[in-house]
Amino acid sequence: MVAKKPAARRGLSEYKRKRDFARTPEPAPRPARSATRRSFVVQKHRATALHYDFRLEIGDAMPSWAVPKGPSLDPSQKRLAMQVEDHPLEYAGFEGVIPEGEYGGGTVMIWDEGTYEMLDDVDPAVALRKGEIRFTLDGHKLKGRWTLVRTGPRRWLLIKGRDTYARTTDITVSRPRSVRTKRLLAEIARDEGGNVEKAATGDPAPRRVVASAKP
Repeated sequence: MVAKKPAARRGLSEYKRKRDFARTPEPAPRPARSATRRSFVVQKHRATALHYDFRLEIGDAMPSWAVPKGPSLDPSQKRLAMQVEDHPLEYAGFEGVIPEGEYGGGTVMIWDEGTYEMLDDVDPAVALRKGEIRFTLDGHKLKGRWTLVRTGPRRWLLIKGRDTYARTTDITVSRPRSVRTKRLLAEIARDEGGNVEKAATGDPAPRRVVASAKP
């Protein structure tokens, strides 16, 4: 009898179908590995439009959501999160340029990363199926309680919990750099041979220096 593949790995078929690994530096799925800690990553991605890819390690893959406006530390801000195809665990370490013409072509930054724990001791795979995932993040930028709740086919909301880490500051503006390399999107594109002008549209506008008036 042939052993069945883990369900999460079978779920990576759409990820593999959309990519030509001979052309893109994105990682191909590897054989399943066991993990003692659950990881999360938020990748800032300037493709057709700027968005933030929020990924949680669940089983042997990373279910993923595209968050157009990025995570908000303000509990009153319910951010749209569109579920996309599962990504392999190895994708959490990818920062670089996806070639133009490939699916998701553009510049990718590791904007935040760390570990997460489920609230109420719930199996994350069960919570994912039910459409409500409650967890705490321990990242460089994102911490404390969060919820992902499904509101329709592929449509979810990412909501910050009311705790000591809640803020009204827009963290996507105040902390725009990679947690791995400290680079902006334009710098990643420049270093990796990408479209610098396109990537720069995902970075904060340069601060203007106002010259003091002469007496």
